Amino acid sequence: MKRSQAIKLIPTLWIAFAILCSCSNQPRQVYQSYPANGGAGISPDTHLKLTFNSIPEAGESGMIRVYDWETDELVDSLDLSIPSGPTEPWKNPEADYAAVPYDYKSGKFTNANTKPGTPSGTALPTPDDYQLTIIGGFTDGFHFYPIIVHDSTATIYLHHNLLEYDRRYYVLMDSTVIQTVDHEFKGIYDKSVWSFTTREHEPDLAAKRLVVDDQGDGDFNTLQGALDVIPDNSEDTITIFIRNGLYEELIYFRNKTNLIIQGESRDRVTVQYANSEVFNPHPWNVKTNEWPGTFPSRRAAFAIDNCSNIQLQDLTVKTLLEGQAEGLLINGDKIQLRNVHIVGSGDALQTNGPAYFENIKIDGGGDMILGRGPAFFKDCDFYSPGPFMWIRNTDANHGNVFVNCLFHGTREGGSVFARAPTNQGIYSYPYSEAVLINCAIDRIRPEGWGPVGEETKDLHYWEYNSTTISDGEPADVSQRADFSKQLTMPGDEELIREYMKPSFVLGGWEPVPMR
Repeated sequence: MKRSQAIKLIPTLWIAFAILCSCSNQPRQVYQSYPANGGAGISPDTHLKLTFNSIPEAGESGMIRVYDWETDELVDSLDLSIPSGPTEPWKNPEADYAAVPYDYKSGKFTNANTKPGTPSGTALPTPDDYQLTIIGGFTDGFHFYPIIVHDSTATIYLHHNLLEYDRRYYVLMDSTVIQTVDHEFKGIYDKSVWSFTTREHEPDLAAKRLVVDDQGDGDFNTLQGALDVIPDNSEDTITIFIRNGLYEELIYFRNKTNLIIQGESRDRVTVQYANSEVFNPHPWNVKTNEWPGTFPSRRAAFAIDNCSNIQLQDLTVKTLLEGQAEGLLINGDKIQLRNVHIVGSGDALQTNGPAYFENIKIDGGGDMILGRGPAFFKDCDFYSPGPFMWIRNTDANHGNVFVNCLFHGTREGGSVFARAPTNQGIYSYPYSEAVLINCAIDRIRPEGWGPVGEETKDLHYWEYNSTTISDGEPADVSQRADFSKQLTMPGDEELIREYMKPSFVLGGWEPVPMR
């Protein structure tokens, strides 16, 4: 290179050097945010996400605040020094059932217009010792996790229904709310670092179809967000379509009718949450779960409450905690489930009111199916250490009926199908009904059934044509409990034929897929 050419390059080298030095003085970006800074068209139900180069941890102090960009008004805040929820049982031996049926008032009760913990029914206020948010109009509130970490992503859960359409927001965070390797996260203290704008208006319900997409490409990011915009007791049939993804959210909805919740595929749409009776207990002064009309349970990951004509299809619902922790809890009329996987602990499924289940898989603990019925199960697959159910129906309706189902006992020494003992020495279930027709079984104890109360003459613990899963041969039922019955042909032909009809079991309702 000639000397003159080298001289001409000097200014260029100095510019490059200056740019390099300037870049090295900028703070290194240690995370990616969702919504992205300056993002637009964001659904107001969005969670906030920070993805790091390392695995972060949720802190135990500090504040997360969301402000309106134009007015600097505080819209929402999370205090990380407040525990998420209880970790020990909440017991009051003097609690009793409500003297009057629980009143499911209709209306838009949200965090925007009601203080979380405001009591309903005859309950006392929910204490604010833990994180508390209103979900699905249940003003008594739910405990929740303000930050959930999976792999390198920390997801921040704001209080429901506080963000609005057509608004710009910014987020500020103390450095202590998220811990990272070498303390790389320094907090967010400038409004220009993380802001986003919500979409202009909510979707038009006239289309009768809403799309949920956890990547932000649907009408809503969350299933609960979609449920919240559907009017109570709607006469129109509305479909919520959920695209493949992991939806970690506590689901609760009430007073809904004519609703289809349709997943894209059972194994790739998962709605889950870490909930249980310990984490979200019943009120201190009120018992739940024994009689109709009592205070609603808050312990399930996914709860359908006081609803009718609801269909769930092609998705997985699960709880991540152990104990009394349903994956799915149903309280309603004419509820249909097809091709759904339910994962729970203890009472994995609780079902109260006429319900139809087809091609359902349930993974659960003891008393896996709890409830008052009537419930009809067809072509379903069950895994439990047993008992598979604790059915509490009265003589007013049928209990649980299973046709062409599989029962996999997972306990060493075998499982039992059901039990109906006197509960706490007070409540008995003399009309408990569990009928198995053409079912295949594995690792079931010889007696087949667990303990029951003293009154057994009206108990319907019946089997017909049980076979073994391994080879399809007739199961050995010679040692079944004496209070149970083996149905036989031709003597019980008419009875067997009737019990194979969903309409017979479900009080005249013939479940047909909703469209």
